[in-house]
Amino acid sequence: MANKVQAIKFDYNNMMADYVGNKEGITDKEITELKDQTKKVFSLVQNGRGQNMMGWTELPYNQDEVVADILDTAKKIRKEFDNFVVLGIGGSALGPMAVFQALCHMRHNQLPKSKRKAPKFYVEDNIDPERMKSLLDVIDIKKTMFNVITKSGSTSETMSQYLIIMDILKAHLGQDASKHMIATTSQTKGNLIKIAKKQGLKTFYIPDGVGGRFSEFSPVGLLPAAVLGINIKKMLKGARYMDKICQKADIKKNPALMAATLQYIAMTNKGKNISVMMPYADSLRLMADWYAQLWGESLGKAINLDGNKVFVGQTPVKALGVTDQHSQVQLYTEGPFDKVVTFISVENFRNVVTISDGCQDVPDVSFLCGHTLNELLTAELNATEYALTRAERLNCRIVLPEVNEFYLGQLMTLFMMQTAFAGAYLNIDTFNQPGVEEGKNATYALLGRAGYEDKANELNSQKEKSARYII
Repeated sequence: MANKVQAIKFDYNNMMADYVGNKEGITDKEITELKDQTKKVFSLVQNGRGQNMMGWTELPYNQDEVVADILDTAKKIRKEFDNFVVLGIGGSALGPMAVFQALCHMRHNQLPKSKRKAPKFYVEDNIDPERMKSLLDVIDIKKTMFNVITKSGSTSETMSQYLIIMDILKAHLGQDASKHMIATTSQTKGNLIKIAKKQGLKTFYIPDGVGGRFSEFSPVGLLPAAVLGINIKKMLKGARYMDKICQKADIKKNPALMAATLQYIAMTNKGKNISVMMPYADSLRLMADWYAQLWGESLGKAINLDGNKVFVGQTPVKALGVTDQHSQVQLYTEGPFDKVVTFISVENFRNVVTISDGCQDVPDVSFLCGHTLNELLTAELNATEYALTRAERLNCRIVLPEVNEFYLGQLMTLFMMQTAFAGAYLNIDTFNQPGVEEGKNATYALLGRAGYEDKANELNSQKEKSARYII
């Protein structure tokens, strides 16, 4: 951690008309005109804390016993197993993957165990049969702990994986199969808790008020992180630190509230229906994937809380600096004026690499000599930010002093609180996902699940595709 405790910074200069021009930029007046609505939005979120599907707001504060159990379990897993495999999808996978990418060695699984000091880590978040086969080709099933994660226990993808893996475990280990599986699920309802009890599995619980995309600070994310040797207490400390800041009513002191307000104005007044998340650090690459689910699934809603059809939302797009300067930035700079780009920058990387001397007779190359990759990365970020601003494209920046547990806890809390505030502005249910449920129900019907006969009939009665439109 840096020498003193500090907050990550939210720099929104380039969202403002003073910097990107009056046509596209947001004015102080527009923010002030929302004063009453902003006050209402803040109160709605603040008063909802810990209630219904906002149980996630309390996770940084109420898990001392759970954390102790997780740390004890993780210690045993590191000692006894060579591999740790998460079976999950959506929030059950994206959060653990993002934290792993951010805080572990980037070649973690390729390191010898003496340097890793933790099991190899795999997250199986898809059901491609070739992917499942490839996993089984590289792990020793007898030295692998599996963590099946699904709150309902009815997620078809995850439970299919569970059935396959448990069958293999029983074939190889007999009665000891249950010692190689941990279930993370609801304590009070659903299928997996029943299965876990019957099979005698070690279990961790997802609180009722915690949805998948808000679950990283529950055992969903904390157990995998702890197994990898990540300091989950520091991550929760960072979450608490940012959470306290996000409970300030003054918009100028609350980065999540300001960020949500600016995105709301950009969506409703400026036609910005795309949110690009662009970290300039490979360690934070998967934070953009996690954000994409959080933002898209929370805000993309057809019906508002008044029952009116509104079809709101902002499409999240993930990018990586500097990689996507050579693919997407051309579009961001000269394409439609429909995007807000959020950069994530890091002030102090964990390593410094100096560019070697050479090619002194080629000035177009030798100018790099003596600089560091750190300097080059920062220069490219600043240059991209400048190019977008010069082209009157809205952009903002989140600045981390460094990438560690404390600041990652802050970052994820900032995004979750921003999402809650944005949903309140849009007057929607931020925490449901009816569009996802429709797809789930159709899958159940197609595979013959009992109770979904009406949906099966509906699917069977849909208009057949025409050969005219198939080439």
